[in-house]
Amino acid sequence: MIQFRRLAVTAALLSAPAGAVLALLVVLGQLAILPALLAGGVILLAMAFLIRPHLADVGVLEQFVRDMERDDNGPPPRLKTALADDLFLALSRLRRSWRVRTERLDHLLGFHESLLDSLPAPLLLLNGHRRIVFANRKARSLLGDRLEGRDLATALRIPALSDAADKVLASGAGCEVEFAATGYDREFRALIEPLNREGEGGARLTLALHDITAWRRMERMRTDFVTNASHELRTPLSAILGFIETLQGPARDDEAARERFLSIMFDQASRMSRLLSDLLNLSRIESAEYTPLSERCAVAPIIRRVATGLEVTAQKRSMSIRLELDDSLPDILGKEDELAQILQNLLDNALKYGREDSVVTVRARKTPPPAALAARCQEALAISVEDQGEGIAPEHLPRLTERFFRIDTARSRRMGGTGLGLAIVKHLVNRHRGLLVIDSEPGKGSCFTVFLPPANP
Repeated sequence: MIQFRRLAVTAALLSAPAGAVLALLVVLGQLAILPALLAGGVILLAMAFLIRPHLADVGVLEQFVRDMERDDNGPPPRLKTALADDLFLALSRLRRSWRVRTERLDHLLGFHESLLDSLPAPLLLLNGHRRIVFANRKARSLLGDRLEGRDLATALRIPALSDAADKVLASGAGCEVEFAATGYDREFRALIEPLNREGEGGARLTLALHDITAWRRMERMRTDFVTNASHELRTPLSAILGFIETLQGPARDDEAARERFLSIMFDQASRMSRLLSDLLNLSRIESAEYTPLSERCAVAPIIRRVATGLEVTAQKRSMSIRLELDDSLPDILGKEDELAQILQNLLDNALKYGREDSVVTVRARKTPPPAALAARCQEALAISVEDQGEGIAPEHLPRLTERFFRIDTARSRRMGGTGLGLAIVKHLVNRHRGLLVIDSEPGKGSCFTVFLPPANP
C-alpha cells in the first residue's frame, strides 16, 4: 500500500509539468478536453511505468541503510537500475569506512579499558555528583566489585576524601589527600585530578590511590633507628665524658678510682665500638642485599669452624655445643664469611640467653622447602640453632629482627649486645635468598632455623 501510494504521488508530481501544458492548450482552445484528459492519463501511466523500478530500488536501498544501522551483514541487495547501482556502491564504501572506523574505535576502547585495568594502583572515575562511573581491577579488588553508581562517601568512608573531591569539582584544580584506612590496615595517598573533557558516564574526575604503608613504615623505622642509635651512643659517651671530668677533677690523684674508672671507660668505649661496627656491617649488607651470588660454599666446614671458635665462650657458662650434621649436605651459593656471621650471631645469642649447664644444638639437614621458598627450589638446606633458655613470648617473635629491639634491654646491654645481631642475620639470609624462621616456647627455649636454597648442580 505504501509503495503504491509513493508510486502514485511520485508519478503525479513528475507528470505535473505535462499536465500543465495540456491544461494551457485546452484554455487556449488548441486542444479539446477529452483528448487532453486521455493524453494526461497516458503520460501518468507511462511515468509510473518508468519510475516503478527506480522506486523499488529506493526501497531496497532504504532496507540496506536500516541494516547498516543495525550492523547487519546480510547479502548485498539486487538492484534493477544503473542509478541505484551507483548509489549502492557509494553506500557500500561508506559502510566499509564505518566498519573500519568502528573496529578501530572498539579496539581503542578495549585497549584503554585494558590499560586502566592493568594499572598497578587503584583508579576511580567520578562524575559531577561524586558518583563512581568506573573502577579498575585494583580498585575492585580493594573496595569490592559493585562500585559503579555508588557515592564516593559510601565506597570509602573518608570525609576528607569526599571534601577534596567536592573541592576539585568546584575549583577545577587537583589536590592530594593522605589518609589511613583502618578497615584495610593501610595508609594511602589519594591524587584527585579533573578531566579536560567529560568522559563516558559523565566522568569528570580521576581518583588514584597510592599505597604508602611501606613508605610510612620505613619512615617510622628510620626515625626509630636514628632515635635508638643516638640513644645507644649517647649513654656510653655520656658515661665516658663523666668519668673523664671526674678524673680531671676530684679523682685526679686517686689511683684506685682512676683504675676503676678507666676499666669502665674501656667497657663503654668497647660497647660504642661494637655498636658502630655492627651499624657499618648492617649498612654494607643492606647495600649488597640484592646483588646476585655466584660462589659455591660447603656449609658443614663453616658450621664446625664457627662452633670451634665459640667453645671457650660456651665453657665460661658451663655450656656445650652439639653438632648434628647430615651427610652429603648440598652446597649453596653464598659467601663463606657472611654464612659464618649468620651462624656466629645465632650461636652467640644462644650462648648468651641459654641456661647455664645446658646444650646448644646445631643441626643441618636437607628438607622440603617452606612455602615461601617452594617456587625457588624443590629441596632446601635447613640450619637450626636450638637453645634451652627461657624462651620468647609469642607477642615478641614478629619484632625480634627489628633493629635495636630487645626483650630485656638491661640484660642485653649487660651481656654486650647491641640489638642489631638478628637484624644482621635477617638481611644476610635475605641476601642468600633464604628464609629465617623462629620458633620459641616460654620456659623451654628457642630454635632459629635458616632455610637456604641449594646451588644448582
